[in-house]
Amino acid sequence: MKRLVIILSLMLLLIACRSALDNDEKEHKDVSSETPTIDNIHTDKDIKIIENETLGKITNEYITSEGYRVIEYEDGYTTTFSPEGVLAIVKTPQSVDFTKYDYNLEELPQEEGTEFFHDLRSRDLTRIDLSNEFDYLLTADFDDDTKWPSSVPKEYDIEKIKEYGMDPGLGIRRLHEKGITGQGVGIAIIDQSLLVNHVEYKDRIKLYEEIHINSDSAAMHGPAVVSIAVGKSVGVAPEADLYYIAETHGVYMENGFDWDLYWIAKSIDRIIEINEALPVDKKIRVISISLGIDNPEVKNQELVKEAINRASNEGIYTISVGNSLMGTGRKPLADPNDLSSYTKGHFWRDFDNYIIKRNILVPMDSRYVASPTGNDKYVFYYSGGMSWVVPYTAGLYALCSQVNPNITPSEFNSAIYNTATKVHLDDTIDEYKILNPEGLINKIKGK
Repeated sequence: MKRLVIILSLMLLLIACRSALDNDEKEHKDVSSETPTIDNIHTDKDIKIIENETLGKITNEYITSEGYRVIEYEDGYTTTFSPEGVLAIVKTPQSVDFTKYDYNLEELPQEEGTEFFHDLRSRDLTRIDLSNEFDYLLTADFDDDTKWPSSVPKEYDIEKIKEYGMDPGLGIRRLHEKGITGQGVGIAIIDQSLLVNHVEYKDRIKLYEEIHINSDSAAMHGPAVVSIAVGKSVGVAPEADLYYIAETHGVYMENGFDWDLYWIAKSIDRIIEINEALPVDKKIRVISISLGIDNPEVKNQELVKEAINRASNEGIYTISVGNSLMGTGRKPLADPNDLSSYTKGHFWRDFDNYIIKRNILVPMDSRYVASPTGNDKYVFYYSGGMSWVVPYTAGLYALCSQVNPNITPSEFNSAIYNTATKVHLDDTIDEYKILNPEGLINKIKGK
C-alpha cells in the first residue's frame, strides 16, 4: 500500500509539472476585449497582507503606466495586480517555440514503463518509416507542429483523434445543446502562466493576474486546464467566465524546487476579494487548483486550508487534486461518449487498489487542448494526469450552478456519487463508477 501511494504521488507530480522546454520570446497579440470595471476591489489590503508576512523579501514596488501594481521580491519573482476598481489582463505571456530544437529524428524515442509517454510534440518525423508503428503512435503525444511522414498508418486517423480529444465526452455536448453551458457562472483557476490570447478561451477571460511569477512566457499547463474547463471547443463549461491567477508555489533552486503553499493561499484570498465586487449574478462559484495540497509536510499548508475555508464562507467551492475523484483513460480512437471506450487511467492502470474503486472516475487521458506554442495551436496529450480531472470537475460544477444557483458543494458531491454509472474497465470483473453528467444535471435541477 505504501509503495502504491509513493508511486502515485510521484506520478501526479511528474504529470502535473510537465513544463515548457524553453521560454524564448515570440511575437504575440494583445487581448482585444474591453477591460470591465468593478467597484471596491481591495488591492491595497491584499498587498499589505503580503508585505507583513514576507517582510524583508520585497525589493521594489511601483505602479506602471497602465495602473498595474507591481511587487518585486528578493527571490526574483514578481506579483502584478490590476488597477484598483478594474479587472485587467495584466500581462500577455509569450508563446514558446519548441521547433528551434533539433527534433529532426532518425528513429522514434523509446521509453519504458507506464509512467512515461512518447513525446512527439514539435518533432520532425519525416525521415522515419511509421508504417508498422501503429501501437507506438497510440501512446504518443503530438502537437500542431509535429511533422508527419507519408508512411503514417491509415488506421492512425490523426483528425479523428483530434476530434475525439476535443470532445469532453459523457454526453456533455448534449447538455450544451440544451443551453447548459455555464453561462453567467464564474470559474477561477490558479495555475502556471497562461497564453491569454489563445482562440480556444480568450473570449472567456475576465481577469489575468500574476502572484509570485518569474517568467514572461506561457507554460504548457495553463492552456490545457483552461481548455478543459471553459474552452469553446474543448471545455465542459464553454460559456463560463474565467478569472485566472498565475502563481508559483515555491522557488526553483539549483538543487530542486522549494515548495511553499503560501502563494496558493494568497491567490485564493485574491479571488475572494475579486468576487466580493462582482455582481450577484456573475459570482465566482468554484476555484480549480490542479495540485495536491493535503501534504502537511509542505510549507504553509495550513494557510491554504484557512484560505479555502474563507472561500467556502463566501460561497466558493475549491477543487484540487483528490476530492474523492480519479481520472479514467481512453484510447485515442475511441468515442468519448461511449462508456465502453473508457479504460483505467494511464498512470494507474498497473495498480489495483480499493481506494480507486471507491472514487468517481472523470475523463482524463487522450485530450486535444490549447498549446502554449501559438494562439491558434493545439496539442494532444495521451496521458493527462490528475491535473486534467480538476478543471473538468470545476466546469461540471459551473453547469450545476447555472441550472441551480443555490447548489452547495455537499449537494454536488452527493449527487455525483448517487448518479454515477457503474462500469467494468479493461474487460475486468472489477466495478468502478464513472461520472454521469446528464443524470447529475437532472438530479441538481430537482433540488
